[in-house]
Amino acid sequence: MSPFRKLMTAMVSAAAFGATASSGFAEESYPSKPIKIVVPFTAGSATDIIARAVGEGMRKELGQPIIVENKPGAGGTLGAAQVAAAPADGYILLVHSAGHVANAYLYPSLRYDPVKDFKPLAMLASVPNVMVVNPQSGLKDAKAVVQKAKAEPGKLLYASAGNGSATHMNAEKFRVATGIDAVHVPYRGTPEAMTDVIAGQVQWFFAPITSALPMIKDRKMVALAVGSPHRAAALPDIPTTVEAGFPGSDYDFWIGLFAPSKLPAPVAERIRKATDAALKSEAMKTRLLALGADYPSVEPARFEAFVRNESAEVGKLVTSAKITQN
Repeated sequence: MSPFRKLMTAMVSAAAFGATASSGFAEESYPSKPIKIVVPFTAGSATDIIARAVGEGMRKELGQPIIVENKPGAGGTLGAAQVAAAPADGYILLVHSAGHVANAYLYPSLRYDPVKDFKPLAMLASVPNVMVVNPQSGLKDAKAVVQKAKAEPGKLLYASAGNGSATHMNAEKFRVATGIDAVHVPYRGTPEAMTDVIAGQVQWFFAPITSALPMIKDRKMVALAVGSPHRAAALPDIPTTVEAGFPGSDYDFWIGLFAPSKLPAPVAERIRKATDAALKSEAMKTRLLALGADYPSVEPARFEAFVRNESAEVGKLVTSAKITQN
């Protein structure tokens, strides 16, 4: 080998070693600056409330500020697209709902793949959805909603926090199970949808319990049924939609933490451990209970497989319900 080639080989090797060492140092020192969590829904939504609560616990574990940024729109795809295109260094994360995995089936021109372009880090909470109506609606239970919808096909309006959102998927699961014909009205987020329920502009909404509970307690909305497989601890007297007589209508609304897919494994593990510690603290357990949310049912290490399975199941629902991009 010529002296020139030897010199060039040595320079390339040194550069490669330097890059590797630099990358390893960055991973070992993580985090060394504030971390941003993007929430693709409006402030006050269930996803936002949980993100801020868990973010506070993560801040204590990681020793850096956690900044929550709301970027709502298009069923949560605008915020997700921002994170998918971000550097995979652990300083920009995504907190999304179960609706995240539905978007691949609803938006053919989506700029990212909800499964392939993200690394699922942890489930943060399970949040029961509750069917709510206006107190003056005259609707006393879920059966009354179904009876009214069948008596007036195509006339009842049901709200969601956006096309493809978890609140939308819950409503569609209920609609398919009951065989009713009703009109979907997507909103920018949960607070906006609840405002129109209270005003009587829409007939019903599967609202996340974390957002709906204060309104239910103030009697501004009436809870008819819980959309989750089990009764909500915060509303123990309210039956599930299955208990109300509609098998196959239950839906799991979960909220999870994601990062760009190429996040280095050591950084991913650091975030997972911090999140897990935050969720297991007594303060966080008390906080989740007060919000009406359930402690996450999936361990961080198993969350990735859970998301893949959820994507397949939601794909079946989108097909059977004939849900399309609005």
